[in-house]
Amino acid sequence: MKRHEQRSLFGEILDWMLTPLLLLWPISLALTWFVAQGLANKPFDRTLEYNAYALAELLSVQDGHVHLNLTPSGTGVLRADESDVVYFQVLAPSGALLAGERDLPPPPADAVVASDEVHLRDAELHGADVRVAYIWVHLPESGFHPALVQVAETRNKRSVLATEIIKGVLLPQIFVLPLALLLVWLALTRGLKPLHQLEDRIRRRKPGDLSPLDDKAVPIEVAPLVESVNDLLDRLHDSVATQKRFLADAAHQLKTPLAGLRMQADLAQRGDTSTEELKKSLLQIGRASVRATHTVNQLLSLARAEGGAATLQRQHVNLAQIVIEAVHDSVPHALEKHIDLGYDGAPATDAGALLEGNATLLAELVRNLLDNAINYAPSSASQPGMVTARVVTDPFGQVLILQVENTGPGIPAAERELIFQPFYRSLGHEADGSGLGLPIVREIARQHGAQITIDALQPGARQPGTRFTVRFAPLAQPRGLPIA
Repeated sequence: MKRHEQRSLFGEILDWMLTPLLLLWPISLALTWFVAQGLANKPFDRTLEYNAYALAELLSVQDGHVHLNLTPSGTGVLRADESDVVYFQVLAPSGALLAGERDLPPPPADAVVASDEVHLRDAELHGADVRVAYIWVHLPESGFHPALVQVAETRNKRSVLATEIIKGVLLPQIFVLPLALLLVWLALTRGLKPLHQLEDRIRRRKPGDLSPLDDKAVPIEVAPLVESVNDLLDRLHDSVATQKRFLADAAHQLKTPLAGLRMQADLAQRGDTSTEELKKSLLQIGRASVRATHTVNQLLSLARAEGGAATLQRQHVNLAQIVIEAVHDSVPHALEKHIDLGYDGAPATDAGALLEGNATLLAELVRNLLDNAINYAPSSASQPGMVTARVVTDPFGQVLILQVENTGPGIPAAERELIFQPFYRSLGHEADGSGLGLPIVREIARQHGAQITIDALQPGARQPGTRFTVRFAPLAQPRGLPIA
């Protein structure tokens, strides 16, 4: 089976922090390039606009003709530039060239002809990219058509300035980016330090230390994890305590029957033992072995109940059916004790007797209640005792009740809580049992969210009897739907 590769939390966070940073860096450079182009264009565009306005101011109309009052020295000043080549063009309203380059591209055909407003555009002249500023000039007495003034220059200065801006931004980033990576690395190392401290505290714990971890010494984000670990430690502590108690109880309870077995075996092995004494010893050995077997079974049932029903499948079960089957199984035991055992309650097909639980544990609960009632009900062949099991359903679906009652002296109110303790035996009773049946009943009821109460069957009578009542939450059934 292929093992999944373990992933580092440190590496995961580092990847999610550095990957966007490294992806954004080239995007930042591209945006900086576009911004630098705009910044580089602005000062030189203003110069072009000023030159266009200056040429427009030199236009005049004399004798119905448009003239450009530009001297050779003025032309030299206009073209003076160390980095770029400057071109200009002045066209009369008729389209005649007044000055400058004839092959300077004209404005776009869809350009708006507006007076006293300089427009800028990019063009190409003599195979080189140029930036052009142009203005339409309306002159008095020149007719409807305006004159056109254009000033253009190559883009060398703009490219140099844009490159300088890019360098000014890029060079600091080259130093800042590794510094940022280092700071992220240090921040992650510092941020994960509490996790390493928590790991160190856990590693330094002794094997038997199941005390909760301190959730106040960890970051808020780790607190839920620590709480979950503490919950696991609590459940583990309970499980270990249950196992220890089970072992102690088993050792204590098995000591007496095993000692009896050994004593009877020693008696049977004596040389002067008669046949009657040997039979009596074998009978005692059989009873002791039955008692030991019953004790072991009860201890195993208690351990399973205290371990919880989470490992066993829960499903929809019919409590009435479980009780009826348990009553049938207890008939031989009742006949042996001269007990009149019966069932009085809902039929096995009653939908109101449904609940969600574990059928095995519920059957164990019912059997222990029946065994307890049969064992503690005084009975003889001439005066048989009575034990009745009953399942009562609620027509409103609010509660599901199991009752097991028997005749006899009853249980004093002061002992009704004590009898649920393991190995507790009421004084004055010599009934067989291990003292574990009712603790098993209480634990299984707790696993199913049920409540147990004990009251007298006939209050005030000389033999009041006992009634055990277990209240379950029934399974909600939609009204009007048949139950299979």
